[in-house]
Amino acid sequence: MTAANAAPASVLLPDREGNPELVRLGPPAAWPRPSRPLASRSVYAAAHVIPRTWADTTPGAPGDLDWDATLAYRHEIWSYGLGVADAMDTAQRGMGLDWAATRQLIVRSAAAAKYAGGALVCGAGTDQLADSAPPSGSAGLDRVADAYREQIAVVREAGAGVVLMASRALARVATSANDYLRVYGRLLDEVDQPVILHWLGEMFDPALAGYWGSPDVSTATSTVVELINSHADKVAGIKVSLLDAAHETTLRRRLPAGVRLYTGDDFNYPELIVGDGTHHSDALLGIFAATYPAASAAVQALDAGDSEQARKILDSTQALSRTIFAAPTRYYKTGIAFVSWLNGHQPGFTMLDGLHGARPLAHLVEVFRQTDQAGLLCDPELAAHRMRTLLAVHGWPA
Repeated sequence: MTAANAAPASVLLPDREGNPELVRLGPPAAWPRPSRPLASRSVYAAAHVIPRTWADTTPGAPGDLDWDATLAYRHEIWSYGLGVADAMDTAQRGMGLDWAATRQLIVRSAAAAKYAGGALVCGAGTDQLADSAPPSGSAGLDRVADAYREQIAVVREAGAGVVLMASRALARVATSANDYLRVYGRLLDEVDQPVILHWLGEMFDPALAGYWGSPDVSTATSTVVELINSHADKVAGIKVSLLDAAHETTLRRRLPAGVRLYTGDDFNYPELIVGDGTHHSDALLGIFAATYPAASAAVQALDAGDSEQARKILDSTQALSRTIFAAPTRYYKTGIAFVSWLNGHQPGFTMLDGLHGARPLAHLVEVFRQTDQAGLLCDPELAAHRMRTLLAVHGWPA
């Protein structure tokens, strides 16, 4: 049988009741790589990391990465014209990737970006303070600021752009909006080029509840707008991950000219990126680490003036994204790594901190189905083989 008339790949999957169902996989979509730089939107995929095959992935163990596979994945994203947002929460900052490994990741990714000519921004945070709670009051705020400064220096010395990540340490120490304005204001006064701010909601990290000094989103938003207005020349944009499309569209209208809103809304990104004809969001998304070929095709359509086609493409990936980012949302990284493994970008379905076990088999089966339906299984035969292996390991069918 020739490749042209070969039977489609198939796999026996459990349905929602656990009964066997033969599923024939569709062919991968023909996602074109761009022939010129993407222009109509600034788009970053927040990339995940891949541990060594023999790495100790016990929770709390030092991050031990397969550097070849981790960097090859970034080259794959760059080949589709997207930028890479590295050392972010998708890379398991605070969930398995310690600061020593993060420092290496930033340096190595920056060298790879320079070689590939790819856009790169990296997270600068305060997670080196994880084992020592900062003191309260001004001394604590100063220690948090110093931790940020250390990481900003690493990112800038590597040659990457800076994303000022939301800080668990600052959330513990700050007692008011003024404390946030004090720390961020000092850092923005000092940076040598505009940075991207980072507002990560508590659904992604419960330790960030009440960020910007208030549990009320409207009040917190006023603080963010005050900070940006007072440092507009030092803020390239703000990534907002609150999973609230109405809030995001309101906020982006309040931003000063030249300050981008990078959507981090993995539920509602199609409407936010395409926009309303007057305003739109740019993107810095974890889901784009799994759907980057489709994301690239959508932006290429926007570049060609075809917003209807762009929306159609992005809509085709939305069900997959909503499944991967389903509550508890902080475990979305498991789905990102799972899709990477299905597509042959890593030798095993393993993650730092043992997070490959953070989602049940039923969830992974649904991710598999929806990845296929979105045309994002680049080698259906390989994906089917790996899915059968995973099902067998889990004892299905019994």
